[in-house]
Amino acid sequence: MKYTRLFFFFALVLFLLPQQSCSQTYATKKSAEGKAKRIFDRGKEYRKNNHTDKAIKDFNSVIAMQPDFIDAYLQLAGIQVNQKNWAAAKVNLQKAVELDPTYDKKALFYLGLANWETDNFEEAAQHFEQFASTYTSQRNDLQQQAKQYARNSAFAATAIKNPVPFQPVALPPSINTNAPEYLPSITAEGNTLIFTRRAGRQEDVFSSDYKNGAWQTATPIENINTEENEGSSYIAANGQLIVFNRCSDRSGYGGCDLYFSEKKNGTWTQPENMGQPINTKGWEAQPSLSADGQLLYFSSNREGGKGGRDIWLTYRRASGRWAKPINLGTNVNTTSDDESPFYHPDGNTLYFMSTGHPGMGGYDLFLSRRTADGNWGAAENLGYPINTKGNEGALFVTLDGRTAFFTNDGLKLDEAAKDLRNSNKQPDLFTFDLPPAARANPVTYLKATVKDASTQKRLPEATIELIELASGTIMSTSTTDAKGNFLTCIPLGKDYALNVNKTHYLFHSENFALSETATKEEPYLLKINLQAIPEKEDVVTIEKPKPIILKNVFFESGAATLKSTSLVELDRLHNLLVENPNLNIQINGHTDNVGSDSDNLRLSTNRAKAVQDYLIEKGIASNRLKYKGFGENQPIVSNDTKVGKRNNRRTEFVLF
Repeated sequence: MKYTRLFFFFALVLFLLPQQSCSQTYATKKSAEGKAKRIFDRGKEYRKNNHTDKAIKDFNSVIAMQPDFIDAYLQLAGIQVNQKNWAAAKVNLQKAVELDPTYDKKALFYLGLANWETDNFEEAAQHFEQFASTYTSQRNDLQQQAKQYARNSAFAATAIKNPVPFQPVALPPSINTNAPEYLPSITAEGNTLIFTRRAGRQEDVFSSDYKNGAWQTATPIENINTEENEGSSYIAANGQLIVFNRCSDRSGYGGCDLYFSEKKNGTWTQPENMGQPINTKGWEAQPSLSADGQLLYFSSNREGGKGGRDIWLTYRRASGRWAKPINLGTNVNTTSDDESPFYHPDGNTLYFMSTGHPGMGGYDLFLSRRTADGNWGAAENLGYPINTKGNEGALFVTLDGRTAFFTNDGLKLDEAAKDLRNSNKQPDLFTFDLPPAARANPVTYLKATVKDASTQKRLPEATIELIELASGTIMSTSTTDAKGNFLTCIPLGKDYALNVNKTHYLFHSENFALSETATKEEPYLLKINLQAIPEKEDVVTIEKPKPIILKNVFFESGAATLKSTSLVELDRLHNLLVENPNLNIQINGHTDNVGSDSDNLRLSTNRAKAVQDYLIEKGIASNRLKYKGFGENQPIVSNDTKVGKRNNRRTEFVLF
């Protein structure tokens, strides 16, 4: 809600239809007589003809002569509201309300507004609530505005008494210029920033690279920008996809549609309209992709929303087509405008801006966290002075969960940040540390190249799945690009299996034990070699088959009892055998060097047999399986460290 729009119209008709009390103890324009009445009428004519200074002088004269002349206070306050002289308007409105709060009920609304504009929030809340409870009209627009003001005033009164840490730092002149910059988005590696810049009425998408410790001069992105408006862009975590909106394109579905462009051979492809059901005859913009690119959040005023602009979600089907978008519901969306979603790679935190939830006024920044049932929880205001009476928006939070980039329109920052104000009040990009309560869970990432183990040929279109081991939930799914590369984000605080699969190849697995990790880890950089599945007649010709380590098979300590977290990996192995009926495997067990040789040999053998038994129970023929224990005799690394011991305690399989 942009509150400044409200009073311009209402102030013109302020207090024109008074409702007089039967036991009147004050003078009105109808009951007043003599000189005071004549000066009052003259003041009204002056006001009507825009001779404001003369009108003010006359109304002050009337008040001096007859201090109980209620209409004189109201007329004078009406002028002061138009002039935004809120302190003076508050005095005169307060006097009129003290004389009779029912004489003109709109006086309560404007008294609330005057208190709001002078930061007297507790008084503002009282007056707005009183107005909303007594004002009746066939059109209830003003009543609804009063209710929203009352909620915001109550919130602001508490928020200002409990400020959150906030030290914004403006991005350098290589990014911020005299033109407006807004809607930032950054790759997972933090080396590319894209944003929207407006020159006059023209919006374009710009990009800057982070090199040698600094953001380079931003340049417009070729192939994306046209003579039309392009903006509200979002770059995928791997830096290979941009989704943005383009307006006024005659080939589109509505006023503004969502488009995408992919980076191929270092160049952005010609954009393509994302089509239906994402785009409609309405307004679609401000996209945010999940880290794996399979979920798309965006803003739209399409039919079926809660009112104004809402936040919607769609997901990519197995066919590659996008599903029909769904509305995020009333915990996020309101009857006002809810925009600029940012879905953090932790998978549990959604940031957005809204004019409908209680806040400081204008667009405030909020977050919602995913609940146990998978829905989005109640919106939480990020607090003052992050949010002010100005418009804050388009928040982006990096993988560490604490570093935020956002747009501030320069209307107001706290005292410590006054030097950062944009003198021409154009939106600029800032960065700051989120207060602890507003942070997302930290996330790291894995960047890898997948190749054929024998030929070292890069393998495109290999499938990557990140699975949370405790629940077996697939957290993200992606594929390698044309060069066999992929990047996937990994939230901290849980343990994960990563499986890399490609048709005609044995799968590869990785384990990320992050359940006790609370701070951002250094990224994982891997080279993954997949072994091709040999033709039936070639299996016996393999002289030294290379073992495939099952990095997500776990046993109870000192026992051969499989843990439930092993089922994800074992089911993957089962599927491999089902899909390739010519494959026969031997399961090998290994231990570290703790304990006697005989105990370790027995333990490793029993563990290998436990895996075989599981596969047989799942329907794999026993003649396709063997098992063998090697104890501590085949370490792959030194046993001198805890990590080394953990790596040597392993289960693997090999073809036979």
